Amino acid sequence: MFLDLIKFEKNKLFKLNSTYNFNQKAIEIFNFQYNNNSVYSQYCKLINVKAKSIKKIKDIPFLPIQFFKNYTVSSYNKHTHSFKSSGTGGKRSVHYIKDINIYIESFTQCFEENFGSINNTVFLGLLPSYIEQGNSSLIYMVDYLIRKSNKKESGFYLNDYKKLYDLILKLEKSEKKIILIGVSYALLDFIDNFSLKTKNLVIIETGGMKGRRKEITREELHDKLKRGFNSNNIKSEYGMTELLSQAYSNTNGIFKSPPWLKILVREINDPLYVKSHGKGALNFIDLANVNSCSFIASDDIGEVYRDSSFKVLGRLSDSEIRGCNLMFN
Repeated sequence: MFLDLIKFEKNKLFKLNSTYNFNQKAIEIFNFQYNNNSVYSQYCKLINVKAKSIKKIKDIPFLPIQFFKNYTVSSYNKHTHSFKSSGTGGKRSVHYIKDINIYIESFTQCFEENFGSINNTVFLGLLPSYIEQGNSSLIYMVDYLIRKSNKKESGFYLNDYKKLYDLILKLEKSEKKIILIGVSYALLDFIDNFSLKTKNLVIIETGGMKGRRKEITREELHDKLKRGFNSNNIKSEYGMTELLSQAYSNTNGIFKSPPWLKILVREINDPLYVKSHGKGALNFIDLANVNSCSFIASDDIGEVYRDSSFKVLGRLSDSEIRGCNLMFN
């Protein structure tokens, strides 16, 4: 049964067409992971949850994201890839990947639904800290987009802002579609040195300041980027090492997720209480995580709206995270 489930998910995971279909598959995946993922199974038992008691997705336990730092969160013993989180928070989380094609299908389909064909785009990556640290799922994604684009101008840039500036000017004259994917602090460093007036360039910011600059709100960041690039084409990507799916924001910092990724809200002081919308800490059901754990309780605080879009408002403090974890010690 479970081998048939994995075969089904691999072929049809990204063709869900209804909330009912999503909920049904989420519960199927929960049962698979409960029986095959020892870390997740032990966690469920620790909080006295039995598989037969799960009837609705809000009843499914969400694994605290910190488990990825200390355990192999997987339903299998063999893996082809592993992705690591950025090292700004100390010990890095590791996501072990059994089937890299699921990740590729997830990010390519989601990207094209938001930004159009990969083949007709020049991709520029400004992600120095991710390249320096290695084993980044974001780098894997952008590298794939660069190679798939078949555009000789596509590529990564570390700190050579002048070369990037000259290339963007050249590409603007050719009227080619350009997407610049950059970590927030590096985009700000770039516009501190150069000013552009762009028409064909789309900027996708991601990743925050990584300890390189003072944290600011997304609204402040976008205002700075709009002025620096003289453009309103500022978008955002939301993703994390522990998820194989992303969400994108086209305006006002409101993210929309693909059909196989659902965001719920949990009470900060009662992490087992989960609701479909409102403010609180963000929980994720990522069906693309079928081989690891699809049910993740993140450290991000946000608001989920009735149409399932969401906004990220900040991060849980260390004391709040420790307080939540005390429930499971």
